[in-house]
Amino acid sequence: MLRASKKKLRPTSESDPDSVSAPPTRDHSRSIGSILVEQGHLKLEDIDQIQRFADQHGLRFGDAAVRLNLLTSADVDVAIAQQFNYPILARGGDGGVGDDVVAAYQPQSELIEPLRALRSQLLLRWRKRPEPAAPIVLAITSPERDEGRSWLAANLATVLAQNGDRTLLIDADMRHPRQHELFNFSNNVGLSALLTGRAGGQIIRRVHPQLRLFVLAAGIPPPNPQELLGRTVFDAVLERFSEQYGVVIIDTPAATETADAQILASRAGAAIMVARRNHTRHKKLAVTMQSFTQTGVNIIGSLINEY
Repeated sequence: MLRASKKKLRPTSESDPDSVSAPPTRDHSRSIGSILVEQGHLKLEDIDQIQRFADQHGLRFGDAAVRLNLLTSADVDVAIAQQFNYPILARGGDGGVGDDVVAAYQPQSELIEPLRALRSQLLLRWRKRPEPAAPIVLAITSPERDEGRSWLAANLATVLAQNGDRTLLIDADMRHPRQHELFNFSNNVGLSALLTGRAGGQIIRRVHPQLRLFVLAAGIPPPNPQELLGRTVFDAVLERFSEQYGVVIIDTPAATETADAQILASRAGAAIMVARRNHTRHKKLAVTMQSFTQTGVNIIGSLINEY
């Protein structure tokens, strides 16, 4: 079982070539200076000034630019990330992510380090399975609302994509959708339209051209979400996505409010249960865990959110 929080992760135990993970590789053909000029943070004439200052004081280029007040540390971090093919996304505004997707705009935050540990455990677990090409399909669930379920789904999907895994995040909470807010997408069309045959064109959004993270919003809330999820069309959709992505993360509704989460976890085949310290009631957590296991859902871990 895995135990974690937004601040700490405490482990207690336990073929599509495009989805194969690979470590970030540095693009040696591009200097950090040229990247910063391309981004509009520096002028060409600044490059020589910064380099002379760096040579005189034994500094790296980025540190020298910050000392000269030509750049901020954030500017340098973004450029270095691009040099290593490791994008740091903007926060807020047009094209940026919401404040809660910390892994996207501040990947080195201490808040995110536990999720890297969780990512490692998930990948090691899956790659030891008899079918090494089988994708990870995982439901993120919790007994009640406001326990950090959507936060975990968004940030876990992000760190998996940062690892090089082609990752799809599905917002399957068609009652109280959240992922479109976290990634600043429209929720006009999404899973609900797909399951009723009304989806057109590109309903899956790629978060960033250099990040292999894709998001399917929940779409307009339908009057019958449980019936839509219970139909065989959802199995077909999930099977198709499993062929196209190395990882599929499903954000579910609260498990004690409806049977939606149990249906989704059963379809996924595996689930992580999220609880929030001083919020989740022990009895509801125990009942939820028991009901899931009784119906054959493989709960591979539980996480305690202390935020």
